[in-house]
Amino acid sequence: MSCPRCSGFMVSESFQDLKDDTGKLCFVGYRCMVCGEITDPLIDSNRQHRPHLQARNRKLMSY
Repeated sequence: MSCPRCSGFMVSESFQDLKDDTGKLCFVGYRCMVCGEITDPLIDSNRQHRPHLQARNRKLMSY
C-alpha cells in the first residue's frame, strides 16, 4: 500500500483511541514510514465524502 500524501510505504499498525465514542479502544490502520500519515477505512470514507477539504489542505501544506 502506498501513502496518499507522499506515495511512501505504509505499514499496518494497531492504534489506541481513549476518547472514541463508539466504545472501541483499539483500531487497525496504516502509518506511512516516510511522512507519518495515518489512515484507516473510516478516515478514507470521510475523505471521499469531503474532497473539497482535502484539496484545501494540500494548498495549505504547499510551501
